Amino acid sequence: MFVPSQYREPDGSWMVDLIRNNPMALMATNSSPADGSSPASPFATHLPVIPDPQMNDEPTDDLSGMTLLGHMNRANPHWEALKSGSAVLLVFTGPHAYVSPTVYDFTPAAPTWDFTSVHVHGVVEKFDSLDDTLEVVQSTVQAFEGEFGTGWDMSESIGYFHKLAPAVGAFRVRVTGADGMFKLSQEQAPEVRDRVQQSFAGRECGRHRETARLMSELPCARV
Repeated sequence: MFVPSQYREPDGSWMVDLIRNNPMALMATNSSPADGSSPASPFATHLPVIPDPQMNDEPTDDLSGMTLLGHMNRANPHWEALKSGSAVLLVFTGPHAYVSPTVYDFTPAAPTWDFTSVHVHGVVEKFDSLDDTLEVVQSTVQAFEGEFGTGWDMSESIGYFHKLAPAVGAFRVRVTGADGMFKLSQEQAPEVRDRVQQSFAGRECGRHRETARLMSELPCARV
């Protein structure tokens, strides 16, 4: 992903936070035609991904060495095409919002879209055992209930999980590098960027307000 210098946040913890807060990722992998005769279309699947809860190390600037966990439906052709040891790309999209030139209070001007995104490159490892699959599913439930749910106790549903698990394909991604794009009007003068943030904060749309919140917290947005 091309990231202009003013939109790059060197502290990897911001990318980890974006992944945790926006865990619905797009996994993309290359595919090879069965007969090798012609190029095949890549596979892409939207799926939930979480940082491995057993990894407690501080993230590196590019997240290399980090481990992510995910799962998909085994009936998905992507699962069969996915090979352990192959390269994968995981795309996480964070807060984003349209910026109208009316906010700038000057002309000439051009509209833009402020957005945040993290592209994670890594090597995938598919899990074969039912126990490993269940561990990924339960870890995902715990992460999401803690962050987005109401603390639901899954203990009475573990038997049901066992029935579902054979249809679930779980995997681990060992991160080799990542790029974070935090495009939040840093190219504008501070007073203009403040007006953009205030405009977002005053909107009823939660996505706009979340973008405004991130603009106020991200160090590079105040440079």
